[in-house]
Amino acid sequence: MKKPRELERITKGFANHRRIEILELLNKTPELSLSEISDKFKSNLKTTGEHVRKLAIASLVWKRYEGNIVHHKLSPRGKSILKFLRILE
Repeated sequence: MKKPRELERITKGFANHRRIEILELLNKTPELSLSEISDKFKSNLKTTGEHVRKLAIASLVWKRYEGNIVHHKLSPRGKSILKFLRILE
C-alpha cells in the first residue's frame, strides 16, 4: 500500500487540465517527443516540458531516449489514472 506522500505525488502529477490532456494524447499517440506534444497544444515548449516532467515524477509517463530526442509514452500507472478519471466523469 502506498504511503500518503506517495499518493500525493501521484495525484499532483495529474492535477492539471493540461497534464490530463497530455495523458489522453499519449494514450492515443504514444512515443511523442516534447516538441510534438507542444505543437499539438500550441503551447510553449518550456511549459509543456514542465508538465511532462511532473507526469514523469509521478510515474505516469515513461521517457525513452533516442540520441537527442526523448520519446514519451504512458506508463501502466498513467493508463490506470485515465481509467480512474473516466469513472469520475
